[in-house]
Amino acid sequence: MTGSRFLFLIQRLILMVGGEAIQSAFHFALNIFLLHVLSAHDYGIFAISMVMGGVGLAYIRSFTAIPATIWIAGSKTKIQANAYDVTFGSAALLLSTCMMLIAALLLHLWGSDGALAGGCFIGLWSLRSHLRTAFFARQRQWIVSCSDACFTLAGLVSTAFVLYRGDNVLRGVFEALSVANGCGIFVLLALARQRIRISVRAAIRKRYLGLWPQLRWSVFYITTSLLQGQCVALLVTVMAGPAAYAPIAAVLTLFAPLRIIATAFDNMMQPEMSASLARGEREKIWSQAQIWSLVMGMGGLAYGGIVLAVTPYIESEALIDASIHFIGIFAWIIFSLIMLYSMPRIILEIMNDFWILAMINMAGAVVGLVSIAALLTFASPPWSLAGAALSEAIFLLVCWITVRRRLKIGFQPFRA
Repeated sequence: MTGSRFLFLIQRLILMVGGEAIQSAFHFALNIFLLHVLSAHDYGIFAISMVMGGVGLAYIRSFTAIPATIWIAGSKTKIQANAYDVTFGSAALLLSTCMMLIAALLLHLWGSDGALAGGCFIGLWSLRSHLRTAFFARQRQWIVSCSDACFTLAGLVSTAFVLYRGDNVLRGVFEALSVANGCGIFVLLALARQRIRISVRAAIRKRYLGLWPQLRWSVFYITTSLLQGQCVALLVTVMAGPAAYAPIAAVLTLFAPLRIIATAFDNMMQPEMSASLARGEREKIWSQAQIWSLVMGMGGLAYGGIVLAVTPYIESEALIDASIHFIGIFAWIIFSLIMLYSMPRIILEIMNDFWILAMINMAGAVVGLVSIAALLTFASPPWSLAGAALSEAIFLLVCWITVRRRLKIGFQPFRA
């Protein structure tokens, strides 16, 4: 890898992280603000809607976004890429509409008078997520960054208007987030300057259903991934109560930017590696996986050290009498492992080995659930993070071994 090539990839990463960062910062600030202005019931409804939105994003990534990245980037002709774009775009529209209706129904059953607005927010958020990934696959990062900036600006302005109006803040926030996501989608499509093509005709349905044998494993993989990632939150809350999970959640939140960076790496490297795989450049893929894993691992270690240094100076009710450094060290280990297995996970995704990923995730989830439950039985809640770290370590080890075997090459020194 030449110096100019490396600098180009760094510039792309900064562009992607910038877009992810501004919208994540907006969501984070909005959560903190609403915690102070909403009643317990209304904030609970908002928190539930964010969880549903996160689950919706995970499944639309599984059904349409990841496949779009793989097949669009791996297409040999523009006509073939456009065909996949229409197929997955149509599926994303249908899926996000279903998510909107399901979310609106659930919010209504939970007693929210902003159920329709909340459903629209979740549906539009899911659709924008698919479009962002599809545009990354087409190497149009600058359009995505403009859309992210527009989403954040529209969200700030519309939320400010809702607060100024002061009438039913929760419903107003749902409406504001719907407007913000709609503006982000509009900017994506407007700057692309291409005709919007949505179709449910027989040929489109046949093409999508023909991919289902591979997509079903992607769906199972996402399900097991969600289970593995939420082991600590699930078991600590059930076995020890929400108060016991509060300090753990507070410290884990400080490491959230590493997930943003990992997501940006996914969006940057998946299309490029898909194209390399289509050309049969397996040694290049292996070399890039080693190089970028080293970069990400070193970044995770450095960031974790900074968090551990500043955490004791953060004043928060959730951190009072908590074993901050004990929790922080395990969080540091967990997120460093996540950074280190990002690249082999991407490789298995572009090779359509979702069934392998699903099995690895299932093994990690089972080990995590059993070990965390045992630790919570005989030790304090912070020790549950040791079980989560063990689960992530298993996923890391098996991912790298599997990728090496799938690429059919032995360990090689880093190549520039």
